[in-house]
Amino acid sequence: MPRKKYTDLPFVEVMRLLKQSTMDTSKPLKNVPVDKEKLEQTETLEQRVEKIFGIVDKNKRKSTDMLFFVMYDIESNKVRNLVFKYLKKSGCINIQNSVFLGDLEGDKFNKIKEDLRQVQACYDNNDSILIVPISTDYLKAMKIIGKQIDVDIVMRKRNTLFF
Repeated sequence: MPRKKYTDLPFVEVMRLLKQSTMDTSKPLKNVPVDKEKLEQTETLEQRVEKIFGIVDKNKRKSTDMLFFVMYDIESNKVRNLVFKYLKKSGCINIQNSVFLGDLEGDKFNKIKEDLRQVQACYDNNDSILIVPISTDYLKAMKIIGKQIDVDIVMRKRNTLFF
C-alpha cells in the first residue's frame, strides 16, 4: 500500500504523524533548513500592505466574516514551516515572518483556531500561538515603523489640491 503524502492529509493529522515519527526521538528539529519555497513566495512589504488595505476597502463584508491576526513563536523549523504553509493554504495573508492576517468566514476561523490548538497540544514545547480578532477600524489605524513606505499612497488617501 503506497504511503500517503502529507498534502493528502488534514493539517492536524500531519502534525500527529510528525510527532510520532520525529518529535519523540532525540534528534532536534531545530536543524531543519528553512523552507526555500517559503522564501521565494515572500511578497514585498508594499504588496503585503496592498493586500491589507484591500481588506480595509472591502465594501461588502459578510456578517459571518472574521478579521483576525495569527501570530506565533515556534521553536522547531519543521513545525513552523508546516504552520506557515497551513495558514497560507487556509487563505490567510502573510504579514511578517510569523504574523498572518485572516479575513475568513467564522467557520473557517473556528477551524483554524481548533487546528492550531490541537497542534500546540500535540507535542511538548514552549511555543505560543496568538489568535487575535480585530476590527477594520483598528486595521485602518495601522502604522508601519522601520521600512520606508508611503502608506498614504498605498491607501490612496493623499490629498491633492487643485489651483
